[in-house]
Amino acid sequence: MSGILKGQFDHLSETLGRDRVLADHPVGPYTTFNIGGPADAFYEATSAEELAGAIVLARNADLPFFVLGLGANILLGDKGFRGLVIRNAAKRVSVSEEGILEAESGAVFWPDVINIAIDLGWSGLEHYAGIPSTVGGALWQNLHFLSPAPGRERTMFLEEVVLDAHILSPDNIRRRVTADYFNFGYDQSIIQHSGDIVLIARFQLKKADSETMRRITKENIEWRSTRHPPLDTEPSAGSIFKKIEGIGAGRLIDECGLKGTRKGGIEITHRHANIMINRGGATAQDVLSMIEFVVKTVQEQKGYVLEPEIAFIGEF
Repeated sequence: MSGILKGQFDHLSETLGRDRVLADHPVGPYTTFNIGGPADAFYEATSAEELAGAIVLARNADLPFFVLGLGANILLGDKGFRGLVIRNAAKRVSVSEEGILEAESGAVFWPDVINIAIDLGWSGLEHYAGIPSTVGGALWQNLHFLSPAPGRERTMFLEEVVLDAHILSPDNIRRRVTADYFNFGYDQSIIQHSGDIVLIARFQLKKADSETMRRITKENIEWRSTRHPPLDTEPSAGSIFKKIEGIGAGRLIDECGLKGTRKGGIEITHRHANIMINRGGATAQDVLSMIEFVVKTVQEQKGYVLEPEIAFIGEF
């Protein structure tokens, strides 16, 4: 433990459980990139109450912390995280007779939450099948999907079905907020800037035929699989660079002939030029080197300056 004091670690252990707070624990395997070093302290919260409790404890102790969901869309530094990593494994899900689905923020959207809704005949979430995210992460980025199917050729946003949510504010006040509070946009929500943490979210769904919804999920997953590498064999963080309206970061990178480019253990996949995959043993420095190379190449050849959209966490 190079960043957290022994007294701080002991206090975490006494409060959260000595067998549940782990020292110098690897965090990279909990990310979809499978890259990154250890956390000084690591704790897995298995309920919304435990999640809120751990965050309040860290804030009151003035201890740096990071809430880790599925670990997509982030790059963790090779030196790890100096402080407490709280893995959000709060996964309780329930559905009312009125079609209100309530889920703790650590519940995995696909397949868990979506399949529960489909099995019970409730529609509104099936469009997001195959996208790696927790409920909290889905609200964070206003999860969206551009459907390719005839009759459904439009971008669908999660905000369309969000009813409300329980959040923990930066001053440790728990409250319920409506969907309007999130000020959703494209890949945007207010919680990216406000410091709020989603504990529980509720979605208003509509009755529909389960078999039809299963067909939609199958179509969407098949379409996505042709463009996105499978995480189990080709770990990635998703799209690396922000969208450039009307052009697309991936198209610019592709036109520069960069698909297949490799630096260390990182490779730009042939499936999608805006996605880098871990070919084995990749480091965060490999990713940074590739990002720098891509930005320079695209700027020189195309005149556009790409900006990363992934979050950089910890020490590099």
